[in-house]
Amino acid sequence: MDFRTTVERAQRLKQLHAEYQPLVLPTVWDVWSARAAAGAGFPALTVGSHPLAESRGAEDHEGQTFEEVLAAVRPIIAAVDVPVSVDLEAGYGQEPADLITGLTEVGGVGLNIEDTVHSDGGRVRGTQEHANYIAGLRAAADDAGIPVWVNGRTDLFLHAEEASGVLDEAIERLRAMERAGADSVYPVAIPDNDDLLAAVIGAIAIPVNSTAHPVKHDLERFRRLGVGRITYGPLLQLAMTDAMKDMLGPWAP
Repeated sequence: MDFRTTVERAQRLKQLHAEYQPLVLPTVWDVWSARAAAGAGFPALTVGSHPLAESRGAEDHEGQTFEEVLAAVRPIIAAVDVPVSVDLEAGYGQEPADLITGLTEVGGVGLNIEDTVHSDGGRVRGTQEHANYIAGLRAAADDAGIPVWVNGRTDLFLHAEEASGVLDEAIERLRAMERAGADSVYPVAIPDNDDLLAAVIGAIAIPVNSTAHPVKHDLERFRRLGVGRITYGPLLQLAMTDAMKDMLGPWAP
C-alpha cells in the first residue's frame, strides 16, 4: 500500500474514534471475515492475534513470528477500503521502530500492544517498562509521519486472583501508557464488571477499550458506561464456530 493511502487511513481511524462512542472494531482474521465485516457497514476493523493464529493452525501468544504475522495481514488489509488495526501481542521481540515500520509497510494503521511478554516466559512488563515501549512506538510513528493509533493493553486484571485488588495498580499503569502517547488503553478481563470498568473509565482521559461478545453483550450497556472502543478478541470467531456447529450438526453422520 502506498504511503499516502496509509496516512489517510490512519487519519480516518483517529477521526472515527472521535465520531463514535463507542467505536466498534470487529476482530477479523482473514480476507473473508474482513470483507464480511466491512460489507456489514463497519468503518474500521482490527485483526486479532488469537483468531489469526487459529485460522493459520498456529498458537496464540506469539506462536508466529512477526514476519509471519505481517505476511498474513497484508492481504487482509489490501482486501478492504477501511482502516485496519493489528494486534501485535507484546511486539514479538521487536524494537518499537521495527514494529512500526513493518506494520505500516503492509498498510496497518493501528496496533494493540500488551504487557504480557510471552516470548520471555510470560512475564508482565513493569509499568514504566511498558510505558517506555509505547513511547518508542509513538516516537517511531511520528518519525514515519503516520499517526498510527496505539492501543495500550494491560493484563493485570487477567492475571490477578481478585481483579478489584489490582485496580489502583492497573489505573497507574494505564495512566502511564496515556502519558507515554497511547491513544487508547485496554484493560483486559473486566468486560462484565460494571464497577471496575466505570472506575477505569473515570480515571483515564483517552478512550478505554473493552472486549465484547457480539451476541451475549449489549452495546447500549457499554455506551452507558462510557466505553470508547470495543473489540471482540477471539469471541466473534468463537461465536461463529458455535453457529457453524449448530448448522452442520443435523448433517453429521
